[in-house]
Amino acid sequence: MSSLTGKSFNPVMNRRSVIAGVAGLGACSLISGCSDDGASADGGSDAAAFKIGSIGPLTGPNASYGNSVCNGAELGCKDFSTDALKFAFKSEDDVADGEKSVNAFNSLADWGMQALVGPTTTGASIAVAEVANSEPQVFMITPSASAPDVTANKTCVFQACFNDPNQGVNAAKKLAEMFPDEKFVVFYNSGDTYSSGIRDSFVAEAEKLKLQIVDEESFKDDSATSFTNQLTKAKDKGATMIFAPIYYTPASVLLANAKEMGYEVKMMGCDGMDGILGVEGFDTALAEGLYLMTPFSADEEKNADFVNAYKDAYGEVPDQFAADAYDSVHAVALALEEVGLGADASTADVAAKLPEAMTKITVEGLTGTLTWNDKGEVEKDPMVYVITDGKYVAA
Repeated sequence: MSSLTGKSFNPVMNRRSVIAGVAGLGACSLISGCSDDGASADGGSDAAAFKIGSIGPLTGPNASYGNSVCNGAELGCKDFSTDALKFAFKSEDDVADGEKSVNAFNSLADWGMQALVGPTTTGASIAVAEVANSEPQVFMITPSASAPDVTANKTCVFQACFNDPNQGVNAAKKLAEMFPDEKFVVFYNSGDTYSSGIRDSFVAEAEKLKLQIVDEESFKDDSATSFTNQLTKAKDKGATMIFAPIYYTPASVLLANAKEMGYEVKMMGCDGMDGILGVEGFDTALAEGLYLMTPFSADEEKNADFVNAYKDAYGEVPDQFAADAYDSVHAVALALEEVGLGADASTADVAAKLPEAMTKITVEGLTGTLTWNDKGEVEKDPMVYVITDGKYVAA
């Protein structure tokens, strides 16, 4: 029997053979919401298993994020199941919509969910967090929703990703270390909470660090098909580096536009840009030299077991969202052992006891060494990678 005792369980060294058993994951379709209620993560009955649910956009324009989160959580449930505590997993599609996400949460509650790893997107997570934190409470840890409002004033809601202010501050500090003499343009989506939140804290910290911000350019989703006008303004103002806390689809357009107009400029993004190499129709050569502040690289040798198992199960390379979801399940497993709860624990007991346990555990995870404060916020070291020859290389 594998034990999680020691609070820093290493899945690469101690889990059961992932590659040998991972084929069984294909039996539960994520696109259909993993609606096979009779299966635990190891393929047996879920009657004696601890039930973990997940929510994300499994269809629609944001499906890449939701499938990464749900796949990572499902793989985590398989890997961290032991003879003493098995996990059952079920996911639901919310199409990145808050109302649908609450409906998905209620469906999982009807299934018997004891802890939630999700939702994926910020708006959905804010909506679900309000429900999860009300009576009866359900313990929730989102791998990817980074707005402070997700955890603010909630006792049983946690994040496994950096929140937006944290990302902005860390990005400014990293750029001050690496590129103190560049002239920056801040490029952000003014209609997006994630992008605007990082922008706000970045600009404030950049002022303290005396970074040269010579321009700011914004856009909204309905104008994300061309950024030539914004880039022309930035170039005219002498910007030599772009800081862009935006998602990978608009980032691919931004890089293509810069190339088309002959604007040679450095660029750094945050975790939402992770996945740019997989954008359909994007010339990945344009991403050479792109800097990303993200906690996970599929190209690092230390992550090879997880990457290979994920590829075997889902036919693609995992991104940071999958890794954060996997680490979230790891955290739930450690926290349950910390307080001695098992598969028969009531949802109320889990919600009452896991928050304190989360402040005591340390997860040696795929996305770094993770600890949590009593506000539900994760604490881990920020990492910057640069895309070199199509791979993520530590900068």
